[in-house]
Amino acid sequence: MTTEANRISVIRHDILEHVARAFLEKGSDFGPELDKIPFLMRPKGSQYNRCCLYKDRAIIRFRCVAALGFRIEDEEDDSIPLAEYAQKALQRTGPSAPILTVCDIACQGCVPARFFVTDVCQGCVARPCESACRFGAITRVRGKSYIDPEKCRNCGKCHDACPYQAIVRLKVPCEEACPVRAIRKGENGHASIDPDKCTSCGRCMRACPFGTVIERSEIIDVLAALKSGRHMTALVAPAIVGQFPAELGKVIEGLRRLGFSSVLEVASGADITSRNEADEFVERMEKGEKFMTTSCCPAFVTAVRRHMPEVLPFVSSTGTPMHYAARLARESTPDTMTVFIGPCVAKRFEALEDEYVSYVLTFEELNAVFDAAGISVADCAEASLERIPSGEGRGYAISGGVAAAVRKAVGERAEVKPVFVDGLSLPGLRKLKSYASGGCPGNLVEVMTCEGGCVGGAGTMGDPARNSRAIAEFAGNKA
Repeated sequence: MTTEANRISVIRHDILEHVARAFLEKGSDFGPELDKIPFLMRPKGSQYNRCCLYKDRAIIRFRCVAALGFRIEDEEDDSIPLAEYAQKALQRTGPSAPILTVCDIACQGCVPARFFVTDVCQGCVARPCESACRFGAITRVRGKSYIDPEKCRNCGKCHDACPYQAIVRLKVPCEEACPVRAIRKGENGHASIDPDKCTSCGRCMRACPFGTVIERSEIIDVLAALKSGRHMTALVAPAIVGQFPAELGKVIEGLRRLGFSSVLEVASGADITSRNEADEFVERMEKGEKFMTTSCCPAFVTAVRRHMPEVLPFVSSTGTPMHYAARLARESTPDTMTVFIGPCVAKRFEALEDEYVSYVLTFEELNAVFDAAGISVADCAEASLERIPSGEGRGYAISGGVAAAVRKAVGERAEVKPVFVDGLSLPGLRKLKSYASGGCPGNLVEVMTCEGGCVGGAGTMGDPARNSRAIAEFAGNKA
């Protein structure tokens, strides 16, 4: 069902589908089927992406380890059969942190990020690049400009000054994507994630063109729970609209075919978040506080806790839509197991601290499970919704949606002056810190770690702009 042109997305989907199909077909005895996956995906004589067929197979094996929910860095013996990991997956009691893992042998070991003088350099007499550098890092070597990496501070002044655009910045995609500098080169020159800094946003995973960073999946945990016959509630995030080639009702029917007993839109939880956050906002403004930020983005909240403690007093204490939706499900059926299905990798980390949430799947993972089960949502009948949320709750998935919902819930009780941080970055972090220490241009700050909102999350599929339009249209239709 996947239609993405990105080859890493296709590989990710194929591995998840193979793992899910093995369990669906063989049940608890699916282990031996897993050991065949590297050979099924890279049979003898097939084309390979790396230096050789055997390295491709080794990387696929490691990706299977992550798909089974394990951390690749913890493996001390790579001769352990995947079948052994399969049994361990069935025996564990639940997910654990850290959420992201790194496949060392898949890492290209990119050159360090730096500014570099290309052959386009004309060796001009004016030497504006040299004049612009405040650190004496640029000299003339054989008639061309040369940047001394030991002196360069990567300020980019030389890049801006060059009239020929001969100076370029060499980027490391994963490092460039990380808003908190949690991923860096380890001692071997390959990517390494500091779990104490990481916010589990997954942006490095989406940015790496070699598929080095992988999320630890909970697919087997969910499928095993479905197979157990327990009551299961699927909590579908608002961003699901546009992710599949079918209306939401058909996706819900697909979830029921998988074995979910009940399906609840997380937008119903968003409605509760809006009301509670509005009340909290009014109370804070009456106390004379400068501003309040939203709290629904778990990667942002983790970034505040780990990197911006001075901003923490301004973060709303209201629960997230996922939390309230899961609580609604438990209030309806106390013994149900709840599975949040959404666009966000960081929700896995949030779920570890939420007593109401059992497991988390991304849209990518659900897509793979549908394919493994042979379910085409486009061919499903359209199921009716059990609970109809507001259009504002459904709009949480796109940038501006949260602030709009809270503003409506506040009504005439207080003046709402929204400020938007659409896509968390290092400049964004500095801006938030300045709001805390100085002044804020508004009083309600909506922060989305992913650009465009949840629709740009690491677990999404397709074009975010197109999906945003689909969500906006759906949110306008409250029925």
